[in-house]
Amino acid sequence: MKLEVHTPDFPLNQFVDHFIYYEGFNPVHSMDRFLPDGNAEFIIELTDNTKHIYDNETLIELQTFRHAWVSGVRTQPITIPSGRDSRMLIVAFKRGRARPFYDFPMNELADLVVDADLVFGKRIRDLREQLLNTPSIHQMFSLIEKFLLQQSGDSLHANTPSKCIEYAVSNIANQPNILDLQKLTSQIGYSQKHFIDLFKKQVGVVPKQYLKIMRFQKAIQEIENNKSIQWSTIAAESGFYDQAHFIGDFKVFSGFTPGEYMKRKAASLNYIPVD
Repeated sequence: MKLEVHTPDFPLNQFVDHFIYYEGFNPVHSMDRFLPDGNAEFIIELTDNTKHIYDNETLIELQTFRHAWVSGVRTQPITIPSGRDSRMLIVAFKRGRARPFYDFPMNELADLVVDADLVFGKRIRDLREQLLNTPSIHQMFSLIEKFLLQQSGDSLHANTPSKCIEYAVSNIANQPNILDLQKLTSQIGYSQKHFIDLFKKQVGVVPKQYLKIMRFQKAIQEIENNKSIQWSTIAAESGFYDQAHFIGDFKVFSGFTPGEYMKRKAASLNYIPVD
């Protein structure tokens, strides 16, 4: 398998966590349950293989994609191909920082996967053609950087509302177990209604929903870090009100109870083999 990860230069590194290129990945399973992680992504497939999204329960094909697509913040898991026989370039945006690259608020992309043609038009077809004719992975990353800079235009320059939401997302992601949203809103200085509206447009979901996703993410990270699992301790340290809320939210975000998740999980966080 060939795998390369690249962090773009400034100013893109303030908005993009990393680029990933991979090929030759051939897992034994064909599908993964992909869990909500608070991220938005932009994906280019460099083969002509058709990709699908499947129903989480029946595994029936729900959507079909070729060449490129974008994915918004998710509040539910989706079932996707495992990556077998793929050659992919992935743009993983920083949490809450994808907005400058889209011509619409991020809440319009929440819980959706959309053909990139519908978002970027002919530009994405031209970009993919260039990538296919580029001999090195490093040059591919340079082409992606150029595309994103052109797509964002002047919107990468910080303004007060975007900086406030960046601050909020950082606080929610870094301390979901102790965060008080009312206190956070008062620190930012906007009214609650205005803060929620700004957050939803820039991130994709309202702050309360995003906090739940981050608490779920902390829970599965705690599961990875602890050899001896005490569910009541995991629930408390992840910020859940009680174990019942923990189990309920865990099932919403993964489709499994915590015990079922333990039996099914693999090495890659947020990806659960299902077939």
